[in-house]
Amino acid sequence: MRPYVEGEQLSDRVSISQSDKEAGSPKVGDMIARNPKNHEDQWLVAKEYFEENFEPAD
Repeated sequence: MRPYVEGEQLSDRVSISQSDKEAGSPKVGDMIARNPKNHEDQWLVAKEYFEENFEPAD
């Protein structure tokens, strides 16, 4: 995953759930995930979900 950059224009390849859109995403703190076997498969992970379920890699 990589962080969303403020002001970044995400391509149509990045899926964002309707509930995340309604919560104001994409926004700073959100992460962009990418399927390692298919780089066209990308999705947004909301900041809150990321913080509750993942941790940054060193």
